[in-house]
Amino acid sequence: MVGEHSVGFEPADRLAQDRESVRRRFWRKFKRVMARLPFAEDLLAAYYCAFDRQTPRHVQASLLGAIAYFILPFDFVADMLPMLGFTDDAAILATAIRLVATHITPEHRDAARAALKRGSGDAAAEAH
Repeated sequence: MVGEHSVGFEPADRLAQDRESVRRRFWRKFKRVMARLPFAEDLLAAYYCAFDRQTPRHVQASLLGAIAYFILPFDFVADMLPMLGFTDDAAILATAIRLVATHITPEHRDAARAALKRGSGDAAAEAH
């Protein structure tokens, strides 16, 4: 009965599973397309902010939505199209970042730059 009246509210264990799924899928796709992403640093800063325990829940939700769109296997504009492939991803990410920009800290940006310098090889392990 409780489930019928709790539409929109997921049990905590389900949310934890979803977050972990986003983490895994994010790093898999990011490593594949990193060289073609002009907004890679912003995407990583948003990722670090979204998974920072100090980040307010509503900010995490906004950023996780944008990150989830990035990792989805379907897009409005196919990611494989030259020059246009990531424009929709960039637009959604830019909108989310604009909404929560004050929560993306210099530490999140530093972590993003460090991951890019490493080629994100160890970034997935570090994120856990």
